[in-house]
Amino acid sequence: MTLHPQVKAHLDRLAGSNFADLHDFTPEQVRQGMRLMTQALGPGEAVAAVQDHVIATPSGELAIRIYHPQPDRALPVLVFFHGGGYVLGDLNTHDSLARALANRTSRVVVSVDYPLSPEQKYPAAINAGFAATRWVAAHAADFGGDGTNLAVAGDSAGGNLAAVVALLARDAGGPEIAAQVLIYPDVDFRRSNVSIREFAGKYGNISRPTQQWFMNHYLNAEHEKLDGHVSPLLATALDGLPPALIITAEYDALRDEGEEYGTRLRAAGVLTTVIRYPGMIHEFIRWPFDDAARALDDIAAALRTAAVSPR
Repeated sequence: MTLHPQVKAHLDRLAGSNFADLHDFTPEQVRQGMRLMTQALGPGEAVAAVQDHVIATPSGELAIRIYHPQPDRALPVLVFFHGGGYVLGDLNTHDSLARALANRTSRVVVSVDYPLSPEQKYPAAINAGFAATRWVAAHAADFGGDGTNLAVAGDSAGGNLAAVVALLARDAGGPEIAAQVLIYPDVDFRRSNVSIREFAGKYGNISRPTQQWFMNHYLNAEHEKLDGHVSPLLATALDGLPPALIITAEYDALRDEGEEYGTRLRAAGVLTTVIRYPGMIHEFIRWPFDDAARALDDIAAALRTAAVSPR
């Protein structure tokens, strides 16, 4: 399929922004650029209750934003991690997506402002993400959530973080996670598959040098690319993980690794659904495309039946 007309119009608007070659700028310059791009999304959907909190965890104080679509009910919880290559993004850049997820899934969404690189390199973000998830599980009742029905989700690097949190929770014996929603996840830092090579610098994807720029900021050493907590696709064992929904996009450089991760999860006996959206690109779920709405519906359907399996 060719690019969806809505996507083509979007990419035409971005032409000349030098988005593919972010490595020519400093992290703070790129962060500011992302904030400005986010303004084009306009205000997000109204959610019945939205509150900012700072929580104390073993990883230090973390800012979170809680979106409760029905404050008079105790609802299942979705812990959400934003994308941005572990260098960019914050609670505000993904506020619209978090609002849409809360309304569409009828879950309390807890968006986590985990530490960014290069100021705090690996494993700071995953330690903070896991600590925040444990805090949410323990304190869900305090903000109208059901901590016994907890899911994790994230887009791009946030999808990586959600996948890693699921691994950490399994290996630590908790908290119990009912489902993982991985939205075009970054799960293989080797950067060697077909889509990562063929789509680099095209269709809104970052270039090969910019791929390396992100990894250099996040990692301490080259060998960490093969660590299963950096590249979940390379994790030694994937059995015992929660059911997964993996969303990929036809023209996304991360498409192949997300789909291969789905294949590995299935082979390990994990109930896994992989949905590829034809004509779509990386980050499509954040933009007002028709398929973004369809993806939100698919996420809601997957989470509707999610529950922790009895041991």
